[in-house]
Amino acid sequence: MAMQIAGLILAGGRSSRMGGTDKTLLPLFGRPLISQVLDRLASQVSPVCINTNAGPSHFASLGVDIIADTIAGYQGPLAGVFAGLEWADSKGEITHVLSVAGDTPFFPLDLARQLAMHSTAGRVAVAASNGRVHPTFALWPVSLREALAAFLESGDTRRVMTFIEQAGLDVVDFEVEQRGATTLDPFFNINTPGDLAEAERLFGGAN
Repeated sequence: MAMQIAGLILAGGRSSRMGGTDKTLLPLFGRPLISQVLDRLASQVSPVCINTNAGPSHFASLGVDIIADTIAGYQGPLAGVFAGLEWADSKGEITHVLSVAGDTPFFPLDLARQLAMHSTAGRVAVAASNGRVHPTFALWPVSLREALAAFLESGDTRRVMTFIEQAGLDVVDFEVEQRGATTLDPFFNINTPGDLAEAERLFGGAN
C-alpha cells in the first residue's frame, strides 16, 4: 500500500514562557506564527489538522480540522500525537501522520519527503539537526495508535523519545545553514519573547 501522509501541528502546550499567551497566535513577519507553520506543512502533506487545548475559535479561520487532546490534563506532545493518530484513523486511507511543532516555523520544506524516504515499515522516522534529535518532528505510522494508547495508559512516563525508542526509530539528519558566525537551525523554536525577536532577526531573509 502506498504511503498516504497527513499533517499534525502540535500546538497543545500552555505557552508558560510567553506568560500564558498562546504563542502560536503571536505575529511573526506580520502573520500569526501558526499560519507560517501551517503554510509550510500544507505544502508537503494533506489533510492537515491542528492539535490545541485552547478554544478552537482562535484557529477557525485557518480552514483545517482542530482537534483537542483526548486525554485530560495537558499530558504533553504524546497526547497530541495520539489525538492526531485517532483523527487520521477516522479519515481512512491515511497510513502515516507527520507531526510538527507549532512554535517552529522554519522546518525543512522537504521534511515529509526525507522522512518518508528514510523510514522503515512500522517504525517512527524522526528528524535531527546539529547533533540533536527533534522528536516532535516525526513520521508516525497510524498502525502505532493502539501501542501508543497502551503506553499512555500505563502512566509510567509521557516522554516522547521513550515511546519512539520502544516502537523503533529511524533518525534522519537535516543540515543547518551557516551564515557567517551564526548557525541557522531549521528546527529553531520560539518559546519566549526573546526567541520571537531572534527569529525575526535571524530568519528575516530566509523565510
